Amino acid sequence: MAGILLDIEGTTTPISFVYDVLFPFARKQLADYLPRTDLSDLQLEHQAETQNAPEWSSPPILYVEWLMDQDRKSTALKRIQGEIWLAGYQNGELHSEVFPDVPIALERWRSEDIDVRIFSSGSVLAQRLLFSHTKAGDLTRFLSGYYDTTTGAKSDPRSYDAIANGFGIAPSDIVFISDVTRELDAARTAGMKTLLCIRPGNHPQPPHDHETIPSFDRL
Repeated sequence: MAGILLDIEGTTTPISFVYDVLFPFARKQLADYLPRTDLSDLQLEHQAETQNAPEWSSPPILYVEWLMDQDRKSTALKRIQGEIWLAGYQNGELHSEVFPDVPIALERWRSEDIDVRIFSSGSVLAQRLLFSHTKAGDLTRFLSGYYDTTTGAKSDPRSYDAIANGFGIAPSDIVFISDVTRELDAARTAGMKTLLCIRPGNHPQPPHDHETIPSFDRL
């Protein structure tokens, strides 16, 4: 095993932290934040909408809230959320959570010269913020790469091809760990090994043949 690719939500971090802390924090700040940022990328996404999205307004709070309610993996939305969370981390309102086994495993993998990277629908900024503000300290020193929706969808095998190129190793030398089987299916199609992470509060998954783990303790 030369490389490990980690999902965040439900894998390194409780789903409850994302949905009960991060998302409400971002929603609360929209009215103040949106008039102060460039929304050209968001407007382009709105123009391309094929679903029944709210009309564009200034600021487009209803549209952004609609994207959040739909749990859309919008690159523009993820940028907005990441920038709002940046302010929250900087002023001390936010402190991120990871499962207790995560810092221990990251340190162990580093000692074993394993290349560990992150692939999340959250922006690279949001990923860096989360791992640099944990109660266990700054964990970014154990991570050598971050990938978000600018790389591609997590359910698209081509995303994992691109990530393997970023690692600079064969896909078969990378293990992808996630709590979502459709993501694992895509990674396996690209040639990666896969593990389904079963954490408290994770959503049930359809029938599958991926090996499961409850923590990183024995990896």
